[in-house]
Amino acid sequence: MINHGRVQATVQPEPLVVDEFSVWIASNVTAINTEGTDDEPGFTGYEYDLVQYDKDEYIKMQSDKQADLESQILDTQEGLVEVYGLLTV
Repeated sequence: MINHGRVQATVQPEPLVVDEFSVWIASNVTAINTEGTDDEPGFTGYEYDLVQYDKDEYIKMQSDKQADLESQILDTQEGLVEVYGLLTV
């Protein structure tokens, strides 16, 4: 993972972009408009957090999240079975 930090662009980024080698995640997108000065031009565009993942790293991260969600669902189902058992007694 490479955290590119807060970046600026003139085009609004897609939240998720997949290329040949990487997966790019853009989050916390905000529109910005700064006034120019005598020394610096103004800027109209977007500012956002950008993180780049290797494809294999991203797949592993998503797999881990999926396994965690499946575990939480199983725990919830078991809890509901216990509650149902108490209600039918």
